[in-house]
Amino acid sequence: MPDYLFEIELKVRDYECDLQGIVNNAVYQSYLEHARHEYLATKSVSFKELTDKGILLMVSRIEMDFKRSLTSGDRFTVKLRTERQGLKLVFYQDIFRLSDNALCLKAKVDVIGQINGKLNRGDIFDTLNFS
Repeated sequence: MPDYLFEIELKVRDYECDLQGIVNNAVYQSYLEHARHEYLATKSVSFKELTDKGILLMVSRIEMDFKRSLTSGDRFTVKLRTERQGLKLVFYQDIFRLSDNALCLKAKVDVIGQINGKLNRGDIFDTLNFS
């Protein structure tokens, strides 16, 4: 079992489901992003304040492996851990349905940093203490 740095509990809302009654695949990216932003907040990092300072943290790649579907009303957790890989910070994020602890999604999200329009070599992640 991975050592997660952070987890957040959420609930599926009706409008996030498609005609099949399951969460639309694109909605999972919102869940993942919300968890990353909440993780930043626990590190006293404001995404808005970073942006105001010319520091942009941007997703460069996302891999998502869908395992099981979430449906309306399901409660779930998004758990994450991070790993520095060169100039990027990789977020490994897993979504578990709470009722049966079923793994619903495994994701790998690569994030890069840009400061005042220039790609950062990754030291921004160390400065912000993300791991």
